[in-house]
Amino acid sequence: MPTSTPAKAIDEKSLHEDEVTKTPADPMLAIYLKYASQTPQWKAHHTSRLLRKVDFRLLPLLIVMYLLNFLDRSNLAQARLGTLEKDLGMKGTDFNLATSILFVGYITMQLPSNLLLTRVKPSIYLGLAMAAWGAISAAQAATTTFGGLLACRTLLGVVEAPFFPGAIMLMSCWYTRAELAHRIAWFYAGSSVANMFGGLLAAGVLGNLEGAHGIAGWRWLFIIEGTITVGIALVAAIFLPNFPATSKWLSEEERNFAQWRLVDDAKETDTASSVSIKDGLMLALKDYRLYIFILFQHISLLTQTFQYFFPTIVKTLGYSKIATLLLTAPVWFLTFLVSLGVTYTSGKTGDRSIHIICLLMVSCVGNIIVVSTLNTGARFFAMFLMPLGAVSAYQIIITWVANSFPRPLVKRSAAIAICNMIGNASNIYGPYLYPASEGPGYLAGGAAVAGLCLAVAGLAFLLRLIHIKENKKLEALESDNTIREGDARGLGFRYVY
Repeated sequence: MPTSTPAKAIDEKSLHEDEVTKTPADPMLAIYLKYASQTPQWKAHHTSRLLRKVDFRLLPLLIVMYLLNFLDRSNLAQARLGTLEKDLGMKGTDFNLATSILFVGYITMQLPSNLLLTRVKPSIYLGLAMAAWGAISAAQAATTTFGGLLACRTLLGVVEAPFFPGAIMLMSCWYTRAELAHRIAWFYAGSSVANMFGGLLAAGVLGNLEGAHGIAGWRWLFIIEGTITVGIALVAAIFLPNFPATSKWLSEEERNFAQWRLVDDAKETDTASSVSIKDGLMLALKDYRLYIFILFQHISLLTQTFQYFFPTIVKTLGYSKIATLLLTAPVWFLTFLVSLGVTYTSGKTGDRSIHIICLLMVSCVGNIIVVSTLNTGARFFAMFLMPLGAVSAYQIIITWVANSFPRPLVKRSAAIAICNMIGNASNIYGPYLYPASEGPGYLAGGAAVAGLCLAVAGLAFLLRLIHIKENKKLEALESDNTIREGDARGLGFRYVY
């Protein structure tokens, strides 16, 4: 027997069900029916044309912004190879503290920032945040004490917080679930390019500007990178797209079609005002899967902690500081290429879990080799495997989070921010896995990260089983003509795994 639909679930019905209750005069229904009735060839042609415009306008800016976001956050690792520690009187675990303290401010601002982003223009908000972190990054060059560096790093975390979850949320407002994985790969590739470009830039700066105009090389590094960031921020504030419904650079036809594609993909409408911020946050917190994804993303980020020490780890191979910085470039270039490949196949096949499991096994092997031998060739090979597996897998993980909480917009925004916020808490204590006293073997850190890789693979398999189970529930509900109370999915929706 079909069950009655609770009153408060009416707003969560799919547009397919609304057709029986809305009048033909309803403009949203008219728009939906207009595009739904088009031929597959017409939809494919207009999708291709729309994506070319969106990709050209959105992706290059976000990639450059994330490159600079990651570069300004991680350039401390390159500065360490200069005279940073000597000039600021740093000793013991001071560098670990300077690395981790950034994430105190970073995690506290992510949730309120992402909820606010659903109510303001992303271009202005993210552009201003970028200008602020660029200015603070450059200001690190003026520090003369360790305490001053800690103050700058704390503020840097606060102003960098809005960007990453905000960018993921913004992309999820433009791309379908199948399209999102590969786009996030291009976006997240900014971190690999930042590590590659950062090593090359640091090699040039530390090698050629040391002492120029009486300024230490590491100070020049902060000045140059921070100034570039502020310049790009001004461009982003003007040209970064906002949401499909309000993008004046698209025609009205294209704006309507862009919105229809997302409704058709998730079987539900996606408007910022469909629920309040409080209700959207509560919908996210009531979803039990959120807590598994939080742990999933937290441990996954912990497997990447080596990134903030990568130049130091590579230095254990015994090369000069300039050669060390140059040797990091090919590692991150290969990681960049592999990331694009695996996220492309993940998007095409609709698979998330198997890709993640295989990639984490690669990273696990890399960590085991690093702690098992001091042979230069074997360790250098392992240093390719570590980021190749962990970083590539993480790009699929953040896509999976966005895919798994599709509607309403405020719930998705809250889920992305919460996962990223608590996930990045791992960076507060993760740097202590690699104390200087453990070099050159870094046995404790490498062994711990190898074990964590296995844990992430296990959680990926668990989420696969959960989504298979949830999809069976959705099939049963649809066959019984039943709508669940609360956060109901639209007809035809299925979770990816």
